[in-house]
Amino acid sequence: MAVEVVTFGCRLNAFESEVIRHEAEGAGLTETVVINSCAVTNEAVAQARQSIRRLKRDRPHARIVVTGCAAQTQSRMFAEMTEVDRVIGNDDKMRGDAWRDARTALDAAFGIEASEKIAVADIMAVKEMAPHLLEGFQKGLPRVFVQVQNGCDHRCTFCIIPYGRGNSRSVPMGAVVDQVRALVERGHAEIVLTGVDLTSYGSDLPGTPQLGQLTKQILRHVPELRRLRISSIDSIEADRDLLDVIAEDTRLMPHLHLSLQSGDDLILKRMKRRHSRKDAIGFCAQVRRLRPDIAFGADIIAGFPTETEEMFSRSQDLVEACDLTFLHVFPYSKRPGTPAARMPQVAGEKIKERARRLRASGEAALRRRLASEIGATRQVLIESDRQGRTEHFLPVVISGETPGAVQQRAIAGHDGARLTL
Repeated sequence: MAVEVVTFGCRLNAFESEVIRHEAEGAGLTETVVINSCAVTNEAVAQARQSIRRLKRDRPHARIVVTGCAAQTQSRMFAEMTEVDRVIGNDDKMRGDAWRDARTALDAAFGIEASEKIAVADIMAVKEMAPHLLEGFQKGLPRVFVQVQNGCDHRCTFCIIPYGRGNSRSVPMGAVVDQVRALVERGHAEIVLTGVDLTSYGSDLPGTPQLGQLTKQILRHVPELRRLRISSIDSIEADRDLLDVIAEDTRLMPHLHLSLQSGDDLILKRMKRRHSRKDAIGFCAQVRRLRPDIAFGADIIAGFPTETEEMFSRSQDLVEACDLTFLHVFPYSKRPGTPAARMPQVAGEKIKERARRLRASGEAALRRRLASEIGATRQVLIESDRQGRTEHFLPVVISGETPGAVQQRAIAGHDGARLTL
């Protein structure tokens, strides 16, 4: 074993894990396991700690390095674990020199204090973002991710991520276009633009381009690109150019995932969100007029502090009001240091029960959308020999196909979770 990376959390972390593996192996590290952690919930942090203990039991001679959002925000906690040999900051993890320093320190280390394990810089001091495109990166995968933005300038009261990722910073448009072109030339059929706060793209760049302009540039300058997809966005920041592309270019997939979080205006205010319930419903209606077949997904938090049953019901109502297809439900998790942690808390059992009901609403919404697809003809990206995805990101049962192709297929039915042919 040279370097193994264990990834927790978001798609952006999954992308960055490939960079970590490349940089750590390039620095000459061997017999090393890197935990790329997540800080979104207490459960995510606990899972990382459990994984560390299990890995040390199973591989006592492996060196364990922790990085990622939780390592940035709780570096001392990880450093005090006897199983951990090094803690590397969330920006440093993308840099080869940090991994060369890690190799030197790990080779020399024996019985060091916790403070000596920590190599975590001030994430708020990071102002720029370098593009990362690796030779052979994600080779053979039909769908690949391009990181165009990192960090967040907003301070939602429940969220610790800005303190793990830093302020918003963007990859220049020309570099993004070059990345997309290179990936398409390698045969990847679908590109997904990803970031922490994707719709804040460009605010730190000369001329302050926005996400819509970036999307137009990609589609204009990489005509060979078959499918472009956008990951989670903040609907209140969607710009006119983005709406134009949604309406006019079928290579932009008809699927948007929205950061809604709640359907109640008072809870949204206490979350310090910048949109209202009316804004969310209005945006979905506007986009549906532009692209009638679009599928929406959304993040919604169950059991935010002070949430009453009536407030929760307004979140549940959003599934129908916005005609959501995919629901990503977060039971509220109290994160130390955030304003929401100081608000009156909802009982844990009530949070779980509301999350269960919200997930049930999401499952019913997905089944309705699957049923509506029967008889339609869709362009299916073959992800594996067992599954594909339509333009709307709906999963399709596949048997024995070659991954990477985009095939026109008639939808015959569904099994409650996936479409069938």
